[in-house]
Amino acid sequence: MEIRPTTEKDLDVFVDTVHAAFGRFPETPVEGGGLWWSALETDRCLLARTADGRPVGTAATHPFELTLPGGTLVPVAGVTAVGVLPSHRRQGVLTAMMRHQLAQGRARGEFLSVLLASEAAIYGRFGYGPATYTARLTVQRHRAALALARARGTAAAPTAPTTPTAGPDNGSVEVLRRAECGEILEEVYDRYRRAQPGALSRPRRWWALRAGQPPISHAPRHIAVHRDAAGVPDGYASYSVDGDTLTVDETIVTDDAVFTALARFVLEHDLVSQVVFKQVPPDHPLRWQFADFRAGEVSGDMDWLWVRLLDVPRALTSRGWFADGELVLDVADPFLGEHGRYLLTVRDSKADCVPTDREPDLSLDVRDLGSVYLGGTAPSTLVRAGHIRAHRPDAAPLADALFRTGCRPHCLHWF
Repeated sequence: MEIRPTTEKDLDVFVDTVHAAFGRFPETPVEGGGLWWSALETDRCLLARTADGRPVGTAATHPFELTLPGGTLVPVAGVTAVGVLPSHRRQGVLTAMMRHQLAQGRARGEFLSVLLASEAAIYGRFGYGPATYTARLTVQRHRAALALARARGTAAAPTAPTTPTAGPDNGSVEVLRRAECGEILEEVYDRYRRAQPGALSRPRRWWALRAGQPPISHAPRHIAVHRDAAGVPDGYASYSVDGDTLTVDETIVTDDAVFTALARFVLEHDLVSQVVFKQVPPDHPLRWQFADFRAGEVSGDMDWLWVRLLDVPRALTSRGWFADGELVLDVADPFLGEHGRYLLTVRDSKADCVPTDREPDLSLDVRDLGSVYLGGTAPSTLVRAGHIRAHRPDAAPLADALFRTGCRPHCLHWF
């Protein structure tokens, strides 16, 4: 079997092969792009071929930026279009492609790889762990009255930055068609993703080609654009109405007050009986703003972004930290046949990570390190689940304090 990067002339073969792997057929091309594969970069696509030249597997990566805790933006490989023809599964094709892909990432100097898992049981064995989570919130309009927030006394200053809280909204909301506000969406999303840990960039070519899901794609959508008191766009909600249900594809804001204003706007839409908010964090405060707490029903709570570390010291020293401490991490990487023990020392929001022969505080798989890396999964949860082994009683609480972030990671981007 041969695994090699594709060229432009291979694109049709690549697209046909990945669709065949999932038992589907490519959609009719749309003038000017608009198909998910139009954003693929051929030199980052891999084709697996048999000895007689038949294509049997595909894998690709997108070049993204990922926002880490503390606000650092780092390049990551976004794994996509992974498929093997049914006739060649369980013959090592997928394993060979994933190993080839990770080697390519390291050769490019990448120290993180991310993906969205079509099946949760597949990618743990390749070192990926679920790191961000998302849910759907369904609200019955007749129960959707928002209660006024109750003021509370001022507490001591936190040790980590916190998510902006909802306050008075002096802005305005207008409805635009998707075709009228492409630049607004791109600019607002870019501001949002730079401030939100776990968020991925949406490269300019994605917007230009309309390659992705709404509101990037050609699918018709109404866009509720929020502007601040000065008229500057600072949030949007992409939505459609089908029968008596209004569905919000995504709500992009950098301020909870703007989210509340957009939520109020769609909840007051006439001739619908329920509003569905897709892609909200499982712990989003909107439920707590209803006079009737049960007005919002959470469903579809699932993993979203999976993370894999390719260089442990570089990854740990690149993110921000919000507590001081010291841990010895014994990290196994069975897929790549690697093992390392590292002393992680955090002082004044920065980390140092060096090899050590000291006794470990925690022993873990690289996939579990991927899960806790962005702060969306507590190390103690994985200790209790039997994934991570704590070698002393205070190791898990200390790890929780170190990996904790002031703002929970969240990712909206589909790829």
